Amino acid sequence: MSALLIRDLRLAMRAGGGFGLGLSFFLIVVVLIPFGVGPETALLSKIAPGVLWVAALLACLLSLDRIFALDFEDGSLDLLATSPLPLEGVAAVKALAHWLTTGLPLVLAAPVLGLLMSLPMAGFGPIVLSLLLGTPALSVIGAFGAALTVGIKRGGLLLSLLVLPLYVPTLIFGAEVARRGAEGQDYMTPLLMLAGISAAALALLPFASAAVLRVNLR
Repeated sequence: MSALLIRDLRLAMRAGGGFGLGLSFFLIVVVLIPFGVGPETALLSKIAPGVLWVAALLACLLSLDRIFALDFEDGSLDLLATSPLPLEGVAAVKALAHWLTTGLPLVLAAPVLGLLMSLPMAGFGPIVLSLLLGTPALSVIGAFGAALTVGIKRGGLLLSLLVLPLYVPTLIFGAEVARRGAEGQDYMTPLLMLAGISAAALALLPFASAAVLRVNLR
């Protein structure tokens, strides 16, 4: 499993591998928002939690089609399916590699980009915590969507349409944690809901992804 994780991380680090693509998109969206809505600090600080979460969600979408597609094209996915490794573990490792190369950089960049959005100081901790708990769910759900569309040519749009409705609960509770934190309110309830969504996705979706992959590889 560790060898597969290292392999996927190396592939992501190479030119065209997708590493930094989501982070660049995250930066561009957050930088452009003040130009679109105006430089009013009060307005920016009010919309900052929601904007940061929506930008992070869309950034995660950019590299979802790479999770299984490249392995499917070169035949590596067939070898992994027939190897002693459980396909559920392969799906989990693929989701972990996606999170390490896409989700984790977004978590680390959120405080810096929060400054650009005039995020209140009280909101920095909650936005980082919400992204830290929520982005793993985005990667696991995205891996499930990628498994559904593997083998479909130009399936990126279909993948986005399939995954976006599944992202909505994570977005709602993640943005609510950040909003309540920025306003100095108690955010424990939405935080627990967000953690529950991530825990459920991590526990169930690798099995669903493996089942879908077995069907698509027949």
